[in-house]
Amino acid sequence: MAEDASFSDADPRPLTLKAEDEVDLRILSSLVQDTILPASEISHDPKARRLALLVNRFRWEDADAARSEGRDFERVRSLLVISDVMRVVSDGISRDADTVLSLLAVTWQAGEDGTGKMSLDFAGDGTMIVEVECINADLRDVTRPYRAVSGKAPSHPD
Repeated sequence: MAEDASFSDADPRPLTLKAEDEVDLRILSSLVQDTILPASEISHDPKARRLALLVNRFRWEDADAARSEGRDFERVRSLLVISDVMRVVSDGISRDADTVLSLLAVTWQAGEDGTGKMSLDFAGDGTMIVEVECINADLRDVTRPYRAVSGKAPSHPD
């Protein structure tokens, strides 16, 4: 019986991922968990029907190797782009440039005929609801990995 893939199977090259269905979106969500970004790095272009976030992504795919090799955990600057956006609504998210947000999950609520809502859930109960025509999201690393400033892997109470 074949085993599921694991993060240790990951290619060390920059990550490029496209989500086109709910399964893809769950994978993307696991990779952006604990991403941090200033609120000023969120850009919504209604004319282009696109929402873009320039984030500092924790490299979960490298965490086990870093732990076992006794080296620093890493983050990488990544671009999360959601396309085919019809509407964006945020609740509890300050757009102040000094506000730092921590993205916890991206979830999906299906609507009719392939439409639906992506929910970007941030620490502190902030949520951004992105109404989309279909699931069409891209995650791409845009810099080389760098040492995580805290030196620690993010953790959450059970």
